[in-house]
Amino acid sequence: MTQTTDTDIAAHQPIPRKQPRIHRAWIVAAVTFVTLIGGAAFNALPGVLIDPLHQEFDWSRGEISFAISITMALYGLTAPFAAALMDRFGIRRVVAVALSMIAAGSLLSVFMTASWQLMLYWGVLVGLGTGSMALAFSATVTNRWFVARRGLVTGILTAAGASGQLVFLPLCAWIVEEHGWRPASVTVTLAAVVVVPFVWLLMRDHPADVGLAPYGGEYVEKPAPQRGAARRAVRILVDASRTGPFWLLCGTFAICGASTNGLIRTHFVPAAHDHGMAITAAASLLAVIGIFDIIGTIGSGWLTDRYDPRRLLAVYYALRGLSLILLPSLLAPDVRPPMIFFIVFYGLDWIATVPPTIALCREHYGDDSAIVFGWVLASHQVGAALVAFLGGVARDAFGSYTVVWHASGALCAAAALMALVIRGRHSSPSGV
Repeated sequence: MTQTTDTDIAAHQPIPRKQPRIHRAWIVAAVTFVTLIGGAAFNALPGVLIDPLHQEFDWSRGEISFAISITMALYGLTAPFAAALMDRFGIRRVVAVALSMIAAGSLLSVFMTASWQLMLYWGVLVGLGTGSMALAFSATVTNRWFVARRGLVTGILTAAGASGQLVFLPLCAWIVEEHGWRPASVTVTLAAVVVVPFVWLLMRDHPADVGLAPYGGEYVEKPAPQRGAARRAVRILVDASRTGPFWLLCGTFAICGASTNGLIRTHFVPAAHDHGMAITAAASLLAVIGIFDIIGTIGSGWLTDRYDPRRLLAVYYALRGLSLILLPSLLAPDVRPPMIFFIVFYGLDWIATVPPTIALCREHYGDDSAIVFGWVLASHQVGAALVAFLGGVARDAFGSYTVVWHASGALCAAAALMALVIRGRHSSPSGV
């Protein structure tokens, strides 16, 4: 057998070439953006399906919310392993399989007749699929393909989820009201399937695959695939868990997930419906959040390149908490100016926390930051899962969501204080 030498391996590496006029990194970022939109289609469903599923199957809101909480928890817990798997098998393969799992879960849910099937199809399959395309996917792409403009690109990719919400939420709400919840679930299936060819044909795992340097950086050889993805993810968790910033980031991001995905995304539509607002009107308000989320997240990425991310997080959480405390007094059968103001503000603040959180992970954990952020994201989704479930239980127990809004507002105030406690590793504001 002929032994492969380092010279042979080097001979097969792409020769570095002159940077193109439009750097390939921006094409990869665009494909990532579209992919995240397709994967985000499922996130538009839960809020508009709680009432229809309750009416058709007589399942309690707590039971339905539990299935949603499984999705959110697996979304987060899968993320760090997905980031490690991307290092082992490549971004394209992992994301293509993830999209297929989302499509399978949403399609199979059309045929469900028992709540355990809801938990299996929505909870497990879709949770694993969306978790493999979580924000750790964005962090991996950004870290590999960009040196300059990392904060801005992080903001743009983070906003992809909001863009998916903007596209699919009003559409799904309209389909549910006009044709029922099953056609809406099929729509999500198609959205996931359509994106797969874009990923397979246009996505590349590393700049060296096409003989380029990262945007704004120097050419580096593509690292060898790292085996033992699960062991590596766990090892990085163990190492990070010995540091204070990791736990503070996990705590703040858990509250972020509780106050966004767990609370507003899951329960805003049924809460507004409790006050007499039409489901389509409430869903449209959530879509408007998506519009301003794009602006807020990209703006937050810009700010993160220039200001201390700790202070940005403190401001974001403090203002979010105040708005949640005021929300119960704003809910009404029709859309009034104070509600519009809340929607605009909450949209700007929705996931503006992501760019500074990723910047702090990068500052403290360097090359392992994508996987560390995957674990921080796991805390985000665990927080979201708890509030998604407890919100439904509280609605069943108290007949309203008021106690949930107030409790979440208090948690956001605590997150603001936690953000200020995080110590910087060095004097650079963003660590980028």
